[in-house]
Amino acid sequence: MERLSSPAKLMIVSDLDYTMSETEQRPHKVSFYVDKSKAQDVTKKLSELLTKQGLDVKIIYSGGMDLDILPQGAGKGQALAYLLKKFKAEGKLPTNTLVCGDSGNDAELFSIPDVYGVMVSNAQEELLLWHAENAKDNPKIIHAKERCASGIIQAIGHFGLGPNTSPRDETDLSGFEKGNLSPSGEVVRFYLLHEIWRRGEIENSENYVTSLEAVCQLPGIFIHPSGVEQSFRECISALKGNHGDQQGKQYRVWVDQVFPTKIGSDTWLVKFQKWEMHGEEQQSCLCSAVLVAKDANGSDGWTWLHLHQTWSSVAGAKDHLTWLL
Repeated sequence: MERLSSPAKLMIVSDLDYTMSETEQRPHKVSFYVDKSKAQDVTKKLSELLTKQGLDVKIIYSGGMDLDILPQGAGKGQALAYLLKKFKAEGKLPTNTLVCGDSGNDAELFSIPDVYGVMVSNAQEELLLWHAENAKDNPKIIHAKERCASGIIQAIGHFGLGPNTSPRDETDLSGFEKGNLSPSGEVVRFYLLHEIWRRGEIENSENYVTSLEAVCQLPGIFIHPSGVEQSFRECISALKGNHGDQQGKQYRVWVDQVFPTKIGSDTWLVKFQKWEMHGEEQQSCLCSAVLVAKDANGSDGWTWLHLHQTWSSVAGAKDHLTWLL
């Protein structure tokens, strides 16, 4: 930019307040800080100037201060378009795609055809301006009333793309939106039900026991991390006798790092890490579960065929009497 010498060019350079640190510069990206009050004028004139120089670039302003200059073929939108094209060529085009953004460098994501989009309520001014000028009549793009992740959840519900309520916010986990549960969602629901049962936060009702038994396929097998092998029905029977045994105690059950893989027409292998917290003590194991859809697409729920657990590096329970399932 320092090579530009005409008065107009020098004016543009002076408005590019200063370049960002070297860590923000790339072989195919140059970044500057620009005052928001000058951004529109600078962007317009800089675009004209670079076009005259024969440079095929795009200029993106975001965050109320950041100006990036990139090749036309770069950016989030181009990356998304490439992925969708690649998936389509392999016959794996996603059923629904939701793009989410809060600043100007997300704008081109919303330009990709056939995707849903949400601008969260705390989106930057430059993204809202882009929307008003380019997509205000597009029914597939909304400006959420909620901030951050809550805005994304709002969009999921608005477009009907899947469950938009956390399982922990459900009052009746025994029938938690079975038609919308993925294999991963089934794992989360199963262990949340386990937790609230032992905490005594639900009635000692046959309905809940039945809901657990309904997802345990005969002859389903559970291999305890201690090496003990039990049938699922034995595990449910043991759990039935432990209703409320953790009531009033600092007890939590949760799973993370949940990775589902389809291994058959109706069968999934779900790997995850399960945690239990008893007071100050935490126990963890690595799990591999085989789940089978009750119908062709899983809309009628899932059954557990096999569950194998091994202790992680965190200390585990001594036997299968304290670590039930």
